[in-house]
Amino acid sequence: MPEPIPTFTSREEVMFFDTDCAGVVHNLAYLRMIETCRTKLARAMGMDFKGMTEAGCFPAVVRTEIDYRRPARLGDTLIINGRLEGLQRARFSCSFEMRREDDDAQLVTCRQVMAMVALPSGRPQRLDPSWAERWGELLLVETA
Repeated sequence: MPEPIPTFTSREEVMFFDTDCAGVVHNLAYLRMIETCRTKLARAMGMDFKGMTEAGCFPAVVRTEIDYRRPARLGDTLIINGRLEGLQRARFSCSFEMRREDDDAQLVTCRQVMAMVALPSGRPQRLDPSWAERWGELLLVETA
């Protein structure tokens, strides 16, 4: 039976170490904040740290597309909304939107593709078959 599409919202305060000397957030800080949201989204999908470690299978980022629309600044509070976006055989994608809490301005949009990888071999693994049952509307047609 289909389930609601997994989403997660995180909240981050821009710290001094996130910014350059002008107080503007640098690009890697946005990715760190997205990583935090994605990790918690993965937990909501059933991928907790302990379970992944026991199974020896982890999601690895294989692609990131990010658009920086407006800058965040020191002291801003940012809201990061993450959502499972698509499923393939061994990959899944998530989308993220980052907004400033004070004025709801859209700052960043991002899409990431992850492959499930067995460690230490580094071999791709198929997604959990229950995902297709739970979120089948997200299945994407794979092309060669």
